[in-house]
Amino acid sequence: MTYIITGAAGFIGANLVKALNTRGITRIVAVDDLTQGDRFANLVDCQIDDYLDKDEFIAALDRGVFNGTVTALLHQGACSDTTESNGRYMMQNNYRYSRQLLDFCVAQKTPFIYASSAAIYGDLTTFRESSESEKPLNVYGYSKHLFDQFVRRTLPHIHSQVVGLRYFNVYGPREQHKGRMASVAFHFFNQYQNNGKVRLFEGCGGYASGEQQRDFVSVEDVVNVNLYFLDNPLKTGIYNCGTGAAQSFNDVAVASINACRKARGEGALALAAMQAQGLIEYIPFPQDLKGKYQSYTQADLTSLRAAGYAEKFLSVEQGVTRYCEALLARG
Repeated sequence: MTYIITGAAGFIGANLVKALNTRGITRIVAVDDLTQGDRFANLVDCQIDDYLDKDEFIAALDRGVFNGTVTALLHQGACSDTTESNGRYMMQNNYRYSRQLLDFCVAQKTPFIYASSAAIYGDLTTFRESSESEKPLNVYGYSKHLFDQFVRRTLPHIHSQVVGLRYFNVYGPREQHKGRMASVAFHFFNQYQNNGKVRLFEGCGGYASGEQQRDFVSVEDVVNVNLYFLDNPLKTGIYNCGTGAAQSFNDVAVASINACRKARGEGALALAAMQAQGLIEYIPFPQDLKGKYQSYTQADLTSLRAAGYAEKFLSVEQGVTRYCEALLARG
């Protein structure tokens, strides 16, 4: 039997491939669009059974090639650029494609675990998996919202596992190909290594400079949540996937800088000292993000905990430090 991972050469998809390999699982069909060829690097140290382009994969599904052969389908493939304005492209990639895969899995009674997003919540202040907490600010968030709504309507009629995971701000290894959409931890690390300082947005939405807060979650924890549901095929539903604790962008900057300083044999500094020494710089808030920016997110983990997931999540101080150490080790 085969595991299928879409978006397998991407950030979270590649980490899932590696995690399955760690379990001794190599019968994996990796599905992705490698038009951006440098993403192949995410799979170099992984073992897979086959690679299929996304369009080739859909055609194979239509021909019945995978009927009766799939253990589970982990759907991570999507356009994740929150600033993408081409709604037609976004809906085709994030909504229609997901519908096709869900239809296949339901017909085959195959477990289907897919990537949703905290972008669904928009600028609201509660983050529960319920319709009153959902107000996406962009077409990316809407594409995820629309599919989650479809899943909600069909869940009562589905007799196999369907799990949607609303990822919050994920950071960690194998995101280097994402460019400007990579995590702030990745950007802060590179800014400090290259320029000796990091740049954060000035205050907005009632928050002081760098004090906007997000639920920053390590890809290590995201993988563990995926594997938990893979190991518990009777669990179904839509769940938040974050730490449950909002932390500031300043916190991420401090953790990134101190990890780099430690590697150089330098002592740790507090935020105020970094500001005084010019290691942290605040830049004007972009005009094009006003009204489309989440200044605060914090996952409500009530549903996830009720589903039995009991593991602790890494804090920014733990996870970002570990991530920066991994980046330094890679050179």
